[in-house]
Amino acid sequence: MKIGIDLGGTKTEGILIDTKGEEIKRKRINTEKNYKGTIKGISSIVKEFEKEFGNCSSIGIGMPGAVSLDSALVKNANSVWLNGQPLKKDLQIELNRDVNLANDANCFALSEAVDGAGQNAKIVFGVILGTGVGGGVVVNKKVLEGRNNIAGEWGHIPLPNRTEGERKYVNDCYCGKMSCMETYISGPGFASTFNLRYSTNFNSHEIIENYMNGDLDSKVALERYVDHLARGLSIVCNIIDPDVVVLGGGMSNINFIYKNIDSAMEKYIFSDTFHTKIVKNVHGDSGGVRGAAWLS
Repeated sequence: MKIGIDLGGTKTEGILIDTKGEEIKRKRINTEKNYKGTIKGISSIVKEFEKEFGNCSSIGIGMPGAVSLDSALVKNANSVWLNGQPLKKDLQIELNRDVNLANDANCFALSEAVDGAGQNAKIVFGVILGTGVGGGVVVNKKVLEGRNNIAGEWGHIPLPNRTEGERKYVNDCYCGKMSCMETYISGPGFASTFNLRYSTNFNSHEIIENYMNGDLDSKVALERYVDHLARGLSIVCNIIDPDVVVLGGGMSNINFIYKNIDSAMEKYIFSDTFHTKIVKNVHGDSGGVRGAAWLS
């Protein structure tokens, strides 16, 4: 049996699966927004599972941000209380065994590569389009972490070929840089660019609903969103040339994307043909926690 933990800013979820990926038990708790409380929360899930079902062969944890290969401290986490902390070391002390840690987007990509939308593919690029924008690369069902443990972090490259309007109607990214992909194609980014352009105050769900009700501005905004998504993904595809791109996160539920993304991609790909499939995830919100379980 394997335990996977998805450590989120609001919720911490654990899952117990067997070697075939069948779910045995699931547990969700609120994440305490302090370092010691976070560790205790993870430990409580593991202990509950093992008290009921016995010791497990491995524990994998998906987390925001990454672990620095030089300092072994957490970096780039939007759950800021984790940054600068020796999370892996402290969890191993708390649980008295080895644990596997990976970025939550890597876990999502691994889940979809093992038994999801990319299970028959050699190279899978998993994309998170949610409150933030992240990504993970899986090759032959193994996560590609990279020399600096940042492989797949496409959310913090600039939107290519920005127009004057695209420079104007966007907020700066929380990372301190300007015009990151995240500021255009995350859920809040999509809403923000719309509201700045049209002087409104809608969230992403309301914009989609307005589109469904025939609003022209919302339709144009979705067309612009798909174009932004295609521009960013074209860079990834031109570099790693994946077999499949699997979309996850709240924005991945927009059907308009899948009807229009292929034709948008063809404008930017450096090839006479483009066979990479861009598809919706299979496991939904369970992708991260299942991928964490598959880390070992």
